[in-house]
Amino acid sequence: MRSKRILRFSSYLWLCVVALSPAFFCHTVLAEDFPRSNENENNVRLWEKIYSSYSLTQAVIHDSKDLSKIYEVIDLLDESAPGAAQFNKNAQKKGIKKYKKLLKKLSKQRPVTREEKRVAALYTGTYRSRNMGRAAESVRSQKGQRERFRQGVVRSGAYITEIKKAFRAKGLPEDLAYLPHVESSFNTKAYSKFGAAGIWQFTRSTGKRYLYIDHSIDERLDPILASHAAAKYLKNSYSNVHNWPLAITSYNYGLPGMIRAKNELKSYPKIFQQYNKGHFKFASKNFYSEFLAARKVAKGLEKRIKIEPPENVSYLKLEGYVGLNTLSRHLQMPAQTILKLNPAIRPSVVKGEKRIPKGYNVRLPKTGKIQKQITRLPSAIYKNNQKATTYHRVQRGETAGSIAKRYGVSLKKLMKVNNLDEFATIFIKQKLRIPGALTIKSNKSKKDYSLTVTSSEAP
Repeated sequence: MRSKRILRFSSYLWLCVVALSPAFFCHTVLAEDFPRSNENENNVRLWEKIYSSYSLTQAVIHDSKDLSKIYEVIDLLDESAPGAAQFNKNAQKKGIKKYKKLLKKLSKQRPVTREEKRVAALYTGTYRSRNMGRAAESVRSQKGQRERFRQGVVRSGAYITEIKKAFRAKGLPEDLAYLPHVESSFNTKAYSKFGAAGIWQFTRSTGKRYLYIDHSIDERLDPILASHAAAKYLKNSYSNVHNWPLAITSYNYGLPGMIRAKNELKSYPKIFQQYNKGHFKFASKNFYSEFLAARKVAKGLEKRIKIEPPENVSYLKLEGYVGLNTLSRHLQMPAQTILKLNPAIRPSVVKGEKRIPKGYNVRLPKTGKIQKQITRLPSAIYKNNQKATTYHRVQRGETAGSIAKRYGVSLKKLMKVNNLDEFATIFIKQKLRIPGALTIKSNKSKKDYSLTVTSSEAP
């Protein structure tokens, strides 16, 4: 009996040790990390269809507050067709207007036509007329994403194994690696109208907290480096809100706002159902539901389609500043190959205006030939400093057009690198970056306000 008790105790002790091990912890936690609840089930189901069933040439006209209510699926033109963008925009507006009008009508009178009866049947209960009247204000259109999502899954194959590894290294659920399907469809070149960039869509201000961003390198565009940054961000979010539905939602809505919402309503289901303050609108409310849908659809596609193989790479840590063409020549490798593996390298480096900075880890193909070339790199290829950047201080009477002409650059480029608005608005004493300045046309009647500074001194 004594020996049996010792054996049972030993078995219990062993189970405790296993249960406390990182691998066991991750396995058990993953099952409950990303719950689907009754509150968001309809939303998840619609997003699953958006990602897997509805085409880019279809738009779903639906209720934005109750995603189970689909009024119609309308046909759109292929995005590549002439005039498709405007046609599709108008078609969706027309669909929304149609059902707004119909719902308002049904809130006041009984349905007569077959279509009216079909829409009215979506609403039941004592207050169905009132609810249809209110629903008229929440009609929305959502384009299908089936083809784009599939392409994203194909692209993800090159990175997702390494991204999962980055999350595991932080003690986080590896399935967070599927979040870029919602953000960017794993498009490394993705930019939003708000200036967010890369597969994780970091804004510049948030990105600078975790990543290196200047005129030569933007690490937001590097899927692996940005994933390590996303892991840090999400780990910090989780430590503040203590569950993944809220932590993931904070990635879209912002952590301070999510903390306020939690303090007020305590749980994700209540926040999902009731919270409507600030910018917590359709996008933020649906962000976690989209993640759940994207994860499920992507995992299914990974089993059925051929995806890109993981990148087999090695790293070269630069001992100094080096030009892209110089590195390409000494490695006997096309510059385009280097750029494909290092999407963080910015156009200024490609154009020769800047060098790849010292200390940067250049990702290269892992081949015997490249390894030999790396060992043969002469120290003379490295420079001690970055190439200088030219700036111009705006003076009275100047316009963006006159400044561009003076430095021999296009107005379009000047506007782009300085984030000028569509009117190219500038103001006195503003410091403008001059992209790839060729010549400075002297103007002896006026004081020269041009400045030449290194990137570290840039505003």
